[in-house]
This record gives sequence, C-alpha cells and structure tokens, in this order.
Amino acid sequence: MKEVLFAGLGGQGVLTAGLVISQIAVSKDMNATWIPQYGAAMRGGTANCTVKFGEGMIYNPSQEEPDILLAMNNPSFQKFVGLVAPGGTVVIDSSLVTCDTSVRDDITIVSLPSSEMALEIGHAKGANIVMAGVIAKVSGDFTEQEGVDGMNMMLDKKGKGKFKELNTKAFKLGYNFI
Repeated sequence: MKEVLFAGLGGQGVLTAGLVISQIAVSKDMNATWIPQYGAAMRGGTANCTVKFGEGMIYNPSQEEPDILLAMNNPSFQKFVGLVAPGGTVVIDSSLVTCDTSVRDDITIVSLPSSEMALEIGHAKGANIVMAGVIAKVSGDFTEQEGVDGMNMMLDKKGKGKFKELNTKAFKLGYNFI
C-alpha cells in the first residue's frame, strides 16, 4: 500500500494531481482512495489531499505516514515534511519552495522547477500535471503509458479533455525528469 500526500495552495491543482494518481491506480485495477482537505479559502487558501493505493484492502483512507509528499509551496513543505515515512520521498517545486529542505537525512528530496517547466511547454497551469508525472514515476508502480492513459481518462470525466495534448506533454515531462 502506498500513501501520497499532495499539498499546496488552492488553485495550484494539488487536488487534481491527487485525483490523477488515484485514477491511474484504479485504471490498473488497484484499490485507491482520495481524501481532500480545504483551507478557509478555496483559491489562495491551503489545500491538500491524501491518496492511498495498492493491491490490498485500504482500511484507513485518512492521512497517516505518507511514503511520498508533494509540496508545492514553503508552508506545505514545512507543515508536512515531518510526517513522511523514513525512507520516503518529498517532491518539491523548486520554483516555489525556497526554504531549507535539508531538515531530514532519512528521506529523498526530488526538486524540480515544475512551474517553469510547465511555462516552457506553453501550459501555464500545468505544474501540477508535471508533478503527477514525477509522482507516478517515483512510486515505481506505473509505466508512463499507464499514467498518461489514467490521467486522460480522469480529465475527460472532469470535462478537461480539451487540454489532453498539453497535459500529456506535461505528464511525460515530469515522468521522464527522474
């Protein structure tokens, strides 16, 4: 069973990134849960979600000890880095996370400028999709094609299929960053 915590500000797409990973898992016939938490304000307030996925039964869908943390800003990194399981991975947007990330020596930090990378491919709101690609790769559970197919299935359901080409490009960019 894997647990992934996605955290950032409302509007950064962390909840969508969590949905993408949960859909990829479901598309691969795994069990998956997605539990969102919103701050006081939707845009600009805090937002995070916990995704759990795996072959077995998920007995507790709520946040426990994440294997992977996505931190899209400094407050999210500082608030949640202590919860990551020893040997876990923290993925940060180095465009936005500028605080000291060397606070633990028992975790791996994956740092990439996902906001800048998304801009470079002409997808200004695609940093979360770049990060979903990284998380799919870091988890070790999904191929690039499984990730792209699951993501596109989920985004089609949400009526965001018109961005399929850009989202596919962003996802692949993140997946192949590692």
